Amino acid sequence: MLDCQRDKFFLPEGVPYLNCAYMSPMMIKVEEKGIEGMQKKRFPYQVSPQDFFSDTDELRNLFAEIIDAPEANRIVVIPSVSYGMATVTRNLKLSKGDEVIVAGEQFPSNVYPWMNACRNQGAELKIIAPPELAEGRGKKWNEGILEAISSKTKLVAISHCHWADGTIFELRKIRQRTREVGALLVIDGTQSVGAFPFSVKEIEPDALVCAGYKWLMGPYSIGVAYYGPHFDNGSPVEENWINRFESENFANLINYQENYQPGALRYEVGEHSNFILVPMLKAALKQIIKWQVPEISGYCTQLTREAITILRNKGYLIEDDAYRSPHLFGVRFKEKTSFEKTQALLQQHKVSVSVRGTSIRISPNVYNNFDDISVLLKCFE
Repeated sequence: MLDCQRDKFFLPEGVPYLNCAYMSPMMIKVEEKGIEGMQKKRFPYQVSPQDFFSDTDELRNLFAEIIDAPEANRIVVIPSVSYGMATVTRNLKLSKGDEVIVAGEQFPSNVYPWMNACRNQGAELKIIAPPELAEGRGKKWNEGILEAISSKTKLVAISHCHWADGTIFELRKIRQRTREVGALLVIDGTQSVGAFPFSVKEIEPDALVCAGYKWLMGPYSIGVAYYGPHFDNGSPVEENWINRFESENFANLINYQENYQPGALRYEVGEHSNFILVPMLKAALKQIIKWQVPEISGYCTQLTREAITILRNKGYLIEDDAYRSPHLFGVRFKEKTSFEKTQALLQQHKVSVSVRGTSIRISPNVYNNFDDISVLLKCFE
């Protein structure tokens, strides 16, 4: 079991920051790499052509290890989830009568692309709303999603756990069902990868897209995406020089290439050799690998187990354990007045959490301790 890792972050004692699902605090070593990257620009004559490729190659290998992906060249650097999803929509052919399925109240960057694609191509977007708040809600929600997948379904776009309340979606069952009907499975891993185990070998998604500034503990404006074999011959969002075959040879760049770099590298954002953000995200991923994702998940489970029992006994509504992620959960209220009073107490005690929809979202990580949880519980009467 991990010990509290607060000393590795710029996060002072006595600050109950239980909001990693909003964004992670900065690790000391991550900030140091960012400063080094800025300083590197002082001396551009020290930046070699190889430097445009070496850091991103290493970043791909690190992320491949975290998500258990066998081929690192299927991983690309992206600036945001919306960019990663735009690659999918650019290569998604829909027709009238086709359907795209998403979970209700899903994060907008994994809804707007499908709204637009369906509108432009005459398909239907099916939003599977969550059931009423009650025991077995997560199970019923998953059953509703599985039942909705039919021969009309061309794509299911979903997360591993819901961004607002941590409801777990059964990706293995969803993947099996999409295979039966020939549909794609596209996963937004932003609120799970880095804190909740995920295996590309096991799930075999067609695409997995992750922002880097939450559970991957990197900086803002950089992320990573995995694209499976379905996208091997697709069209990228943009045509940039570095994604073309043999772009490593700067002297030969004027001999324009028809072919792209191998694997999914055609989909990387332009100027992905970011000499500030890439080293920062690399440092974060190295630390996550050192901690190990199952250990991070286990730490969060231990940290919140008793608190969740206490909150349930007080009458607050939290998703069933079997369908709730250990690192992110929502607390819902039976009365609006209680909700407003708790918000005021959280602000008074300077506890950082998020309000998402009808729930207060609590998302701890390895920098939190039981003192943080004690302060949190004081705000729920």
